[in-house]
Amino acid sequence: MLIGVPREVKTHEYRVGLIPGNVRELTHHGHKVVVEAGAGDEIGFDDAAYETVTDGWGGLPLLAPMSEVAGRMAVQVGAHCLEKEQGGIGVLLGGVPGVPAAKVVILGGGVAGTNAARMAMGMEAYVTVIDKSLPRLYELDLQFGAQLHTLFSTMENIEREVVAADLVIGAVLIPGATAPKLVSRELVREMRPGTVVVDISIDQGGCFETSRPTTHAAPTYIAEGVVHYCVTNMPGAVARTSTVALNNATLPFVLAIADNGWQRALIEDPHLRAGLNVCRGRITHSAVARDLKLPLTAPDRAVRD
Repeated sequence: MLIGVPREVKTHEYRVGLIPGNVRELTHHGHKVVVEAGAGDEIGFDDAAYETVTDGWGGLPLLAPMSEVAGRMAVQVGAHCLEKEQGGIGVLLGGVPGVPAAKVVILGGGVAGTNAARMAMGMEAYVTVIDKSLPRLYELDLQFGAQLHTLFSTMENIEREVVAADLVIGAVLIPGATAPKLVSRELVREMRPGTVVVDISIDQGGCFETSRPTTHAAPTYIAEGVVHYCVTNMPGAVARTSTVALNNATLPFVLAIADNGWQRALIEDPHLRAGLNVCRGRITHSAVARDLKLPLTAPDRAVRD
C-alpha cells in the first residue's frame, strides 16, 4: 500500500502523522511511505530521519494517549492563565502557608479529567471532580483517596462548585457526539472576575456556553469577566510528545489497514469498526447521526455492502 504523510497546515500545529520508527515498521511490512518534506522538522524529526529510519523508536519512551496529554496540559495552561498579567485572578495553585490553596473543579472524570486531577493535586490545589457515573467516582476515590474530592453530577453541585472555583476544567466528552453544555452563560456570569476556564471539550463544541474555539496564536479571551482557554488542538503545544503518543496508539490500526485493506480490517476488528463515522456517504456512528439528525446505517452493514 502507498501511504502519504502530509505536513500540517493549522496555526502552530507541528504534529506529524507518522514518526520515523513507524515508517520503518510500515516499510518492513512491504508498504511504501511518502512523507512531505519538512513534515517533522519542528519537533526534531528531520527529513534525514525519515530517509534512513534506522533507529526504530529512537529511544523515545512510550507516552500517554491524546486525552491524557490534554488533561495534564489543562492544569498547566490554567495555572498560567490564573496569573494576573494573563487576566486571571492572581492566585497560585499550590497554597502558601497561611493562604488557602486554589480551588480546581473538573467536570468529567474520564481519562482527561483524571489526568487533570492528578496534575492539579500534584500542584497542591484543592481538587473536586464532578461526574455522573457513580462507578467512576468510586474508582477515583479508591485511586486517590481523601486527597481528591468527588461529587455526583447534578445542576446544584455544578452551580455551587463552579461559582466557588478559581479554575474550572471542562473534560466532558461523549465519543462522536456534541459535548453537553453543562455551564450556562448565566452561571459563568456569576463566577468571580479573573476565574479561568479551560475547555478540553472544545473540539466537540465545548461544555461551557461561553466557549468558542481559539488557537495557540491567540489562546484566550475574556467573556463575562472569566478567562477562557479553548484551544482546539491543545496537545499541539507539546507536539513531539503528542506525536509519539498518538503514534503509539494508532500504529496497530495503521498496520491492520495497510496489511489487509480498509474493508477487511474493519470487518475483522470490531474496535476499529467502532471508530467508523462515515462510509460511502452514509453515517455509521450513532452519536454523529443523532447530532446531525441523519439516518444511521450499521457500520458492519456499510462496510460489507
